Amino acid sequence: MSKPDTTTPSPRHFRAVKANAVRYGDQAAAERADRELRAAKLERAIRTAVDAAPPLTDEQRARLAGLLAPPQASGGGGQVAA
Repeated sequence: MSKPDTTTPSPRHFRAVKANAVRYGDQAAAERADRELRAAKLERAIRTAVDAAPPLTDEQRARLAGLLAPPQASGGGGQVAA
């Protein structure tokens, strides 16, 4: 298991930012923090999966990267042909 990435704030950080924004009624800041919180949780899950997985082939890496691309860039909806 790799050591935690200290360059990216943890989900805990974004939960605190969101809570503070909600407490003081800043809806826009709460929405931004919520997006960042979801991204931080996803990043943590991806990092855990990658650390546990065997090395990927170039084809596998490209297919997985396509899942993270915006829908218009990946040909619609992020679906990958089998």
